[in-house]
Amino acid sequence: MKEQAQLVSGNRAVAQGALDAGCRMYFAYPITPQTEIAEYMASVLPEMDGVFLQAESELSAINMVFGASGAGRRVMTTSSSPGISLMTEGLSYLTAAELPCVVVNVMRGGPGLGNIAPAQADYFQAVKGGGHGDYRTPVLAPWSVQEIYDLTRTAFDLADDSRNPVMILFDGLLGAMMEPLVTRKATPERKAPSWATTGLFGRETPRSLYTLHMPEGALGKVNRRLQAKYKQITQDEVRYETFHTEDADTVIVAYGSVARSALQAAKTARRKGRRVGLFRPVTLWPFPGQALFSLSEKVKNILAAEMSAGQMVEDVRLSAAPSCNVDFLGAMGGDLITPDDILAKLEI
Repeated sequence: MKEQAQLVSGNRAVAQGALDAGCRMYFAYPITPQTEIAEYMASVLPEMDGVFLQAESELSAINMVFGASGAGRRVMTTSSSPGISLMTEGLSYLTAAELPCVVVNVMRGGPGLGNIAPAQADYFQAVKGGGHGDYRTPVLAPWSVQEIYDLTRTAFDLADDSRNPVMILFDGLLGAMMEPLVTRKATPERKAPSWATTGLFGRETPRSLYTLHMPEGALGKVNRRLQAKYKQITQDEVRYETFHTEDADTVIVAYGSVARSALQAAKTARRKGRRVGLFRPVTLWPFPGQALFSLSEKVKNILAAEMSAGQMVEDVRLSAAPSCNVDFLGAMGGDLITPDDILAKLEI
C-alpha cells in the first residue's frame, strides 16, 4: 500500500529522513533558518530511545558527533552558514579518523552574521573542504521537499559506505517551504560496525581509540588512502539531472531553489520559441563536470545562476568546452533569483 503524502517543510523532511535512515543521535545548536529541525528531533528522539542534545555551541555539537560516530552510531548535526564555519575543524578531524556522519547546512545570507534570508554563498565552504588539510566531503544539493528527504537517507548510506562525513546543502527557502512528502519504509537502527570504539578486547581486538596524533611518516600514508577513496567517490557518486537539453542551444546551470526558477524560465523561453534547457547538479562534490563538458560541446551558451557573487560558476567554467560561452547571473545577501530575472539575463 502506497504511503499517503504529508504536507511538510523541508526542515521537517530532513529530520524525518534521518529518523527513517536509522539515525538516533542528534546534536546541534539553534540557528535560524534550521532550528525547526532541532525542535522536531527534540520532540521525537526521546520517544524512540534516541538522544537529542542541544550543545552549548556548534564547536561542541560537531565534537559530540565525532564521539557518537566513533561509537558506531548513525548521527547527524544541522546548522546554518556561520554555524557550519565553526564546525569545519571538527569536519577535518572526522575525515582524518574516517568516521561517517551527516551534516546539514540550511544556508542564509552572508558574509559575517548576515541575515536569515535564503542564499547559496556557502558553495566554496562545502565543496572545497572548508576546513584544513587535503580532505573532501560529498555534498548533496536537493531542490524539493521530497528530494530533501530522499537525499538525507542517501547521505547516511553514502557516509557509511565511504566512512566519511557527507553534507546536505540547501537554502532557507527550501527549509521553510512546504510540499507533499511521501516517506519510505524506515531502516532499522544498525548494529555497531567492526570499526566502532566498543572498548572491548577479545581474541580479535576491536579498534578502541581514534588518535589525532600521527607517528612520523604515517600521515602521508593516511592521505594517500583518503585520496584514493575520494577518487572512487568521483567515479561512483556523481548525480545530476537535465531538462529540455536534447535540442538546446542555451543551457542554464543551477542547483537547489534556483534550479526551480531556472526550469520555469526554460519552459517560458520554449513557449516563446527559444531552445533553452536546464542542467541541475545534484552532487556539488563530486561536481558532474564530465557530463557538463559533453553537453557544452553541443550548445552555444551556458548561464550559471546562483544566489552568490559567483562560486559554482568557477566549476562550470572549468567544465565547459572552450567553444561554449559561459555567462553568470548572481544574487547576494539573501536576494532571490526569479524566473523573470533569468529570462531578463537571457534577453527573452
